[in-house]
Amino acid sequence: MTAGPASDADVAAWTASLGLPGLVDLHVHFLPKPVMDKVWAYFDRASTHYGTDWPVHYRTSEEDRLETLRSLGVTRFAPLVYPHKPGMAEWLTDWALEFAARVPDAVPTGTFYPEPGAGSAVDGALRAGARVFKAHVQVGAYDPRDELLKPVWGSLADAGVPVVVHCGHGPLRGDFTGLSVFEEVLAAHPDLTAVLAHAAMPEFGTAFELLEKYPRVHLDTTMVGVPFAEKMSPLPPDWTARLAEFADRVVLGTDFPNIPYSYATQLQAIAGWAADDRLGEPFLRAVLHDTPLRLISA
Repeated sequence: MTAGPASDADVAAWTASLGLPGLVDLHVHFLPKPVMDKVWAYFDRASTHYGTDWPVHYRTSEEDRLETLRSLGVTRFAPLVYPHKPGMAEWLTDWALEFAARVPDAVPTGTFYPEPGAGSAVDGALRAGARVFKAHVQVGAYDPRDELLKPVWGSLADAGVPVVVHCGHGPLRGDFTGLSVFEEVLAAHPDLTAVLAHAAMPEFGTAFELLEKYPRVHLDTTMVGVPFAEKMSPLPPDWTARLAEFADRVVLGTDFPNIPYSYATQLQAIAGWAADDRLGEPFLRAVLHDTPLRLISA
């Protein structure tokens, strides 16, 4: 079993030792600078919001952040954007599509909000080449069952394009967070390729129940199992046993750059799970490269 990378400097070599050409990260954030500045200002007040400090580890320029990902051996990544109020989604989607047009290793992405025209805006983004969407139920504080989103979920399901959905209660409970709410969306759109951000922490057990019921539901690894998150949302004792049931439906996500620890820390957690004989290096190769690449290439 290959141990995880000791530091960021070891990540590229460790990835190559697995026989992989690089990493494919389905949960990264790049945003227009004024928006990113506001996100970072929010994390500066994390002790008020979350009861703990949250120092952004990669608080650098956009150019430097891109170079960091490349030095880590990240060959493809989904720069996720998300609105917190009406009137933002289409603008953010346009920005994300333009970003991907000038950054070859970035996957074209989009987002949406429950507002008039949401369905046509998503259809337009799909025609423009968007390959991943982000829905942030917690930050957006909206009901994913909203009638205005029905054409959105339908279009994404028909297109087979994945949507990374932050619908769990972590790190803060929202008005419409919780898998019982999002399952109603899945019940109405069972072909939706939904990636549960942060493995829907802290509802890990319920997340696996959704994977059992809906064959196109996946989990991402964002912040899962790292020491920082374990204090708030510890993994259940049967975590690796359940992962073994769905080893081909887990994808790498990190939340880069807005994490309070190194990129290598997330990979160390994933490598720790792979130490279970039921997972091993085949699991690592699937999570870190093959499965996310399959989703963005579908």
